[in-house]
Amino acid sequence: MRRQRVNKIYEIYKTLYGTYGPQGWWPFINYNGVNESKNGNVDGYHIEDYSFPRNSDEVFEVCLGSILTQNTTFTSVVKSLHNLKDKNALTPEAIKNMDIDELKEAIKPSGYFNQKARYILEYISFFEGLNGVTPTRDELLHVVGIGEETADSILLYGYNTAEFKVDAYTKRMLIELGLIDEKLKYKDIKKLMQDSLKECINDEKKLVIVYQEFHALIVNHSKEFYSKQPYAQGCFLKEKYYE
Repeated sequence: MRRQRVNKIYEIYKTLYGTYGPQGWWPFINYNGVNESKNGNVDGYHIEDYSFPRNSDEVFEVCLGSILTQNTTFTSVVKSLHNLKDKNALTPEAIKNMDIDELKEAIKPSGYFNQKARYILEYISFFEGLNGVTPTRDELLHVVGIGEETADSILLYGYNTAEFKVDAYTKRMLIELGLIDEKLKYKDIKKLMQDSLKECINDEKKLVIVYQEFHALIVNHSKEFYSKQPYAQGCFLKEKYYE
């Protein structure tokens, strides 16, 4: 049974990749790449270029976006990031120098702007203290406003670290495919995904790429089949892999 489940997780990844292709996620505001297959924002994607983020500013943009995307859509985050770009405020120093009300107004499209403004400023203090060193997951989880999903997003896409990001779509899809119980916690879903993929992929760099692509593929697929109830209607994954 364990071997069957491990194979099924990896087979789901391969099926999604074969259907949608590489996603080029994380998208960057100042990059001219395009992914026309995306629902919503199509700009900023770097398909099959895994050299991102290329500098400290891009690392910070991932961290900033990971905080802003809490409890909202990435389309809303893009609006907030463009507002900050228009104010030349996509760097830690520029944001620190902003009037707090101006910051809140800029990130308003992402919702919870009072709370997120505080989280961003708390994170900037932490980020600057790193001096370019990759943080540990435990260190991130001790920063105000950084939970498990946000920490994994920062590590996976900001620091190219093999930490699988689980979101609501991931859990919903796995439940509908009969692979997990709805009561399963974040850490257990993450462990299932990581253990399954590690059993099939031995190379660390490839594992990071697969984690990045898999999460993005799940989001792309789920926007079509798992965003409205009843879930999974017409989902080719459920037809093929339901357990």
